[in-house]
Amino acid sequence: QISKQQLQTIKDRFQAFLNGETQIVADEAFINAVQSYYEVFLKSDRVARMVQSGGCSANDSREVFKKHIEKRVRSLPEIDGLSKETVLSSWMAKFDAIYRGEEDPRKQQARMTASAASELILSKEQLYEMFQNILGIKKFEHQLLYNACQLDNPDEQAAQIRRELDGRLQMAEQIAKERKFPKFVSKEMENMYIEELKSSVNLLMANLESMPVSKGGSEFKLQKLKRSHNTSIIDMGEENENQLSKSDVVLSFSLEVVIMEVQGLKSLAPNRIVYCTMEVEGGEKLQTDQAEASKPTWGTQGDFTTTHALPAVKVKLFTESTGVLALEDKELGRVVLHPTPNSPKQSEWHKMTVSKNCPDQDLKIKLAVRMDKPQNMKHSGWKKRFFVLVQVSQYTFAMCSYREKKAEPQELLQLDGYTVDYTDPQPGLEGGRAFFNAVKEGDTVIFASDDEQDRILWVQAMYRATGQSHKPVPPTQVQKLNAKGGNVPQLDAPISQFYADRAQKHGMDEFISSNPCNFDHASLFEMVQRLTLDHRLNDSYSCLASIFFGLYLFISKQGWFSPGQVFVLDEYCARNGVRGCHRHLCYLRDLLERAENGAMIDPTLLHYSFAFCASHVHGNRPDGIGTVTVDEKERFEEIKERLRLLLENQITHFRYCFPFGRPEGALKATLSLLERVLMKDIVTPVPQEEVKTVIRKCLEQAALVNYTRLSEYAKIE
Repeated sequence: QISKQQLQTIKDRFQAFLNGETQIVADEAFINAVQSYYEVFLKSDRVARMVQSGGCSANDSREVFKKHIEKRVRSLPEIDGLSKETVLSSWMAKFDAIYRGEEDPRKQQARMTASAASELILSKEQLYEMFQNILGIKKFEHQLLYNACQLDNPDEQAAQIRRELDGRLQMAEQIAKERKFPKFVSKEMENMYIEELKSSVNLLMANLESMPVSKGGSEFKLQKLKRSHNTSIIDMGEENENQLSKSDVVLSFSLEVVIMEVQGLKSLAPNRIVYCTMEVEGGEKLQTDQAEASKPTWGTQGDFTTTHALPAVKVKLFTESTGVLALEDKELGRVVLHPTPNSPKQSEWHKMTVSKNCPDQDLKIKLAVRMDKPQNMKHSGWKKRFFVLVQVSQYTFAMCSYREKKAEPQELLQLDGYTVDYTDPQPGLEGGRAFFNAVKEGDTVIFASDDEQDRILWVQAMYRATGQSHKPVPPTQVQKLNAKGGNVPQLDAPISQFYADRAQKHGMDEFISSNPCNFDHASLFEMVQRLTLDHRLNDSYSCLASIFFGLYLFISKQGWFSPGQVFVLDEYCARNGVRGCHRHLCYLRDLLERAENGAMIDPTLLHYSFAFCASHVHGNRPDGIGTVTVDEKERFEEIKERLRLLLENQITHFRYCFPFGRPEGALKATLSLLERVLMKDIVTPVPQEEVKTVIRKCLEQAALVNYTRLSEYAKIE
């Protein structure tokens, strides 16, 4: 796309060539062709207007010169050994050299490559940055929102979507109950409107449910689960088709066991050979290298996989038997560990269990056991029961109680329909200090942990799993307790609460704590789309780029959003229920405003949005929505009339709106769109005589406009 500054630079370069100030060698015929191109095209006020409207590209300039010289070359006499195609190629190469000036073509190509790539592929961080610029959001404000809303936490974001969809369903039921419908063109559309709202939410729910949950181990298919109505912790023997089965909550863990060294070997000769074995109960056994008793160090790592949530890791110390008849090496000591994903990851010393007749009773071994956390394991704790919060699918979570050395849970609670919250200490219940519960239709399951931080983490994890609209808040006693601590770091406060407090300090808390379902998303989307269009039209690379044999051909098609912008706007509409007709009506209005003020807008883009709205208003359901509001119909008729007037004005001023037939195909597309706008409905074609009458009237006015301007030009000369 050529800017006003670039047009002036191009003029200066061609003027320098004509003045003989460049090193480009050319004959008289080529110089005359460039002189004509410079006077007729580059200095034309029509070209200046096209550049000002953002509708002129480098490719347009090149194509105009190419068509201009084709006529001249054909009129040249034939020269033996020199074809006219060769002359054309030579002239175009010289044109490119003049146009480019002293700039290195490799730098220009690299810049264009980077620009085109940014049009096609944008990372999440780049999209964030783009929309910060579009919406005028400061960097620190974005960071506060990002941290407080936990945008980097996939579990929290999936839970937020579940809560929003549930809120939209509740809103649809409230509209039906209170009969607060928009005004439709037909009374029968009211019930259809509720069904459309629910259908759009159910589609998003199905899309979310179809997303696989990473198990962290070998892949297996997830069965489709119906909503169950279990009311308490259930016995695994009472399975039926509506409840989770044992296979749905099987976890796969990876363990690393690293044996470092042994201390306390005093009774063995320094040169005696010792080694260790390690195993996860029920799995294979691994062995370290051999070492001398005087220096029993290894640093050997063993990797294991297990389905046990509470596995038993056995490490044994052996010495080689020296007896001739000895069949087995002698065991000196052993240690049995029960790691969990929450266990310390660093190496630690452990006292080994030794037999009574062993002379070395104070054997110690230094080792590290690291147990990973599968992605579908959302939280765990080792209290009276070892609970694991397991995600089976995007909408199905279960609280599972495991016993040692068991791959399958002893008990489980499917969390569908439950609401989790903090609760006061329960009299008569022992074994915990901080209490919380899960409630469903009057049935209550009470949980307790030994410390406040553990309770907060559990409630947060279960809150994400249930998808409930009510957000649990830690009791005020805890907040007061934290407040007394002054500047001392508060271990009880979760990190998300820390960021929420920072956001509150900067006045951002109302955005974080607000319910998205309570916003007028139609108005908000209208604003976002308008600001995005402003940003797009002011972008120097807002034209579409296509690559052909390494050359960039810039086609000026103003008004089109970039792929990244379309992605964000599509997501906003789908997630917040913005109607497609409203979206395109707002888009048409914004495009018309800019076209009426002289900006070059691609008629194909206007045609697409107009056709969508026409199809919707006449009941053809382009996006599956059959309801039509009175407001949509009235706005469509208003925009239809504005569009007709704009098109007739462009055809009347075609020499100035589409100078030298540029942008390519724009005039033809404008005539096609005018024919569509003149249609009374979307089925019956407009009579050709009516179209011809409108165009004839425009051309009569065009003749007057052109004659008037030529007269003014002649007087100036």
